[in-house]
Amino acid sequence: MPRGPVPVPVAVARRLARAVDRCVFGPPVTCVYNPLDYAFGAHRTYLERYCRQGVGILLVGMNPGPFGMVQTGVPFGEVAAVRDWLGIDGGVAKPAIEHPKRPVNGFACTRSEVSGQRFWGWARDRFGTPHAFFDEFFVWNYCPLAFMEASGRNRTPDKLPRREREPLYAACDRALVDIVRYVNPHLVLGIGRYSEQRARAVLGETRRVHGVLHPSPASPAANRGWSAQFEQQLASLGVSTP
Repeated sequence: MPRGPVPVPVAVARRLARAVDRCVFGPPVTCVYNPLDYAFGAHRTYLERYCRQGVGILLVGMNPGPFGMVQTGVPFGEVAAVRDWLGIDGGVAKPAIEHPKRPVNGFACTRSEVSGQRFWGWARDRFGTPHAFFDEFFVWNYCPLAFMEASGRNRTPDKLPRREREPLYAACDRALVDIVRYVNPHLVLGIGRYSEQRARAVLGETRRVHGVLHPSPASPAANRGWSAQFEQQLASLGVSTP
C-alpha cells in the first residue's frame, strides 16, 4: 500500500541530505558521515513521531557526534537514550565510506555520547515521557554532517575553510528556516555558542533567539552540573519545566 504525503519535516530532511551530499571537503577532513543518508530510517521515525507544529521552543544543536547521531540518526542521540526512552531502535545502515577508527555500529554501539546522555537524561528526568517533552520542545541539528580527520579526530563545521563552509551553510540555513516555519516556535535556543550564532545569522529578527550551555564534556562549565545550569538559563528566559 503506498504511503501518504511526505510530512514536511521529512521533506526538509531529504532536501537537506541531498544538498549537503553535493558539498566537497578536503584535507584534513578525510571522511564525512551523513546520517540523513545511511540512518534516514531512524531519523524519519524521530521526525514523524516527535516533530509537531506549535511547539514553543526549538533547540538547535551543532552537528552529529561520533557516538550520538552518527550511530542513531537522532540529534544528541546517545544509544541508550534513543533506544530506551525515545523508543527508536532501528533504521541505521552503514555509510558508503567508513572511517576505520570511527565505525558505525548503530544501536550495537557500546560507546556513550556524554552530551546526549546529559541532554536526554535531563529531558527524561524532568518530563517523564518523550511526548511530554516534545509537547514543549523539538531538537534539530543545524548541520547534519560529521567530519573526521585521518586520525579519527572529529572536526567541527566552524573549522572548515570558508570555500567549504559557504555551500554547506547555504543548505543548512535553508533547512533551519524551513523547520522553523513548520514548528513555528516562539523561542529558538542554540545549544552552544556556534549554534546560537548560526541561528541568529539565519533567523535575524524574525525569531527570538538565545543561547544555552552545551552539555559537552569538553566544556569545563558543563562538567560542573550541566542540568542545573541549563535549568537556570531556561528560567532566566521565562521557560518553566515540570
